[in-house]
Amino acid sequence: MTLFDGITERRVQTPRLTVGLLEREGDDPTTPPEQTVVLIHGNGSSSLFWQELMQDLPTDLRVIAIDLRGYGASEHAPIDATRGVRDFSDDVRATLEVLGVPTAHFVGWSMGAGVIMQYALDHPVLSLTLESPVSPYGFGGTRRDGSRLTDDDAGVGGGAGNAEFAARMEANDMSDEAPVSPRNVFRAHYVAEGYATDHEDVWVQSINSTSTAEGNYPGDSVPSDNWPGFAAGTIGVLNTLAPKYFDVSGIVGLADKPPILWVHGLKDVIVSDSSFYDLNNLGAMGVVPGWPGDEVAAVQPMVTQTRDVLDAYEAAGGQSRELALEDTGHTPHLERPIEFRRALLEVIGYVGQPASPAPPTEQIVLRSSD
Repeated sequence: MTLFDGITERRVQTPRLTVGLLEREGDDPTTPPEQTVVLIHGNGSSSLFWQELMQDLPTDLRVIAIDLRGYGASEHAPIDATRGVRDFSDDVRATLEVLGVPTAHFVGWSMGAGVIMQYALDHPVLSLTLESPVSPYGFGGTRRDGSRLTDDDAGVGGGAGNAEFAARMEANDMSDEAPVSPRNVFRAHYVAEGYATDHEDVWVQSINSTSTAEGNYPGDSVPSDNWPGFAAGTIGVLNTLAPKYFDVSGIVGLADKPPILWVHGLKDVIVSDSSFYDLNNLGAMGVVPGWPGDEVAAVQPMVTQTRDVLDAYEAAGGQSRELALEDTGHTPHLERPIEFRRALLEVIGYVGQPASPAPPTEQIVLRSSD
C-alpha cells in the first residue's frame, strides 16, 4: 500500500492541468490559512514522501501535499524551462485557487524549495520552510555571488541527467541490482548512512513516479564550446534550475517578508558546497575528464549561497532560522522527524503544540535572527 493510514489521494482539475494531491481524513476544508500547511516535494519524488509528516502534524491543521506536474498523480504535461520553475509554481497557485486557499504556510523540499521561493515572489505566503533547498541561484554553473560561469550555462541542465537512472525509473525498477537503481540512489544519496525505514518500497515507488516523457525528466540539452561540451536546453525538469532561467534571490527585496526556516543535513550529497551532482565538482574530483580548472568551471557553493541570501534577507528586515542537522542527508523530514516537526510548528506559530522529547543538543546546529 502506498497510502498510509489517514491519508487520502484525489485529483483536482485546474485550468492548467490535472493535479494529484494528498490530504488527511478529517481535515476541515474551511480551516483558515493561518492553520493551513502546503507541502511541495522535490525532483525524483512525489507527495508520497510527505506522509509520515502529514500523520505527525496536529489534527487541527489542514495539510495538503501537491504533486508537481510530471510527478505522482499529476498530469505529465511538458515543462517550459525558460520560465524557470514558474510552470510548477503557477500550477500550485491554480490548485490552491480551486481548493479555496488564498495563502498558507509553505514547505518545499529540494527543488520544491525553489518552487515555493518563486511562489513567494509572485503571491503572498505566511511562512517558508526550505528543506535541503536548491540554491537561490539554481543548480550548477554559478560563482558564490550568483554570477554565471558561462553565457550558455555549460554543464548544467538536462544533459547532466543520468540516462540509466531515467530508464530504470521508467521501467519501475524496484531492485537494488545496480548503483543507479532508484532504490540504491535513495539509499546512497537521499538519506545518510544508518537511516532505517519500513517504508522504503513506498519511497522508491514515489521516485519511479517521475515522468520521463519528453518535456519532463531530465530535459534536453544543446552543444557547447565550453567544457564539458553541453549546455542547458529549454524544456524539462533539470533545465528549470539553470541559472539563466532561475534566480529567486529576489526574496531579499520582498516588501512583506514571511519568516523563513531553513533545514538541511550536514551529510547531504545532493545540495552541498561539494555536490556529487555538480558536474564541475565531479570534474574537480577527476570523475569527469578534462576539467578546465576553477577559474573556468568552479564548483558551486550551494549551501553558502543560501546562507548568503538569507543573511541578506535578515539584513533587509526579514527573519530566518537555520537548522543544520548532523548525521543527516537530503531528507531531514524522514531522517529527523521530531526536530523537523518541532521547527516547522515554531515557524508557523502553532499554539498548543504537544511536548515531545528533546533531541540531543549536540546533534543540532541552530542559527536564528531572533
